[in-house]
Amino acid sequence: MNIKTILGIPMAALLATAVATPAAAATLTRSDGIYVRCEQCGVVQSIETNITQGRDHGTAGAVIGAIAGGVLGNQVGKGKGKTLATVGGAVGGGFAGNAIGKGGGGESYTLRIKMGTGGYSNVTVKDASAIRTGDIVVVDDQGNVQRVQ
Repeated sequence: MNIKTILGIPMAALLATAVATPAAAATLTRSDGIYVRCEQCGVVQSIETNITQGRDHGTAGAVIGAIAGGVLGNQVGKGKGKTLATVGGAVGGGFAGNAIGKGGGGESYTLRIKMGTGGYSNVTVKDASAIRTGDIVVVDDQGNVQRVQ
């Protein structure tokens, strides 16, 4: 046997193994040393808090709610009961309208994730209390993020 044959057989076996392993197979290492193979998994690089300001229409909502509540309250009862229902409806409508006019604000979190395939993904979630920077997470098709245990 010549040297080309002796070196060629192991080299062919090595190349065959490299071709059989998919190039897109993502392997991540957890902090405890366990390897995770997952196409939809990644490592959280950063967590950013997003605060959305609420609407500033509390006064207009209170006025409209008071008018609507007063009109509806006026439809109930007779005599002093009707007057009481009108006043109660106006007060209740004013409080409800004020709350509706101020609503709409909230808080969300944007996770910057380095995916196991090498790319980056930004995912916005309502609650990130169970996720920390450096955690391995899985992202499903709907954009839900869950920490890999």
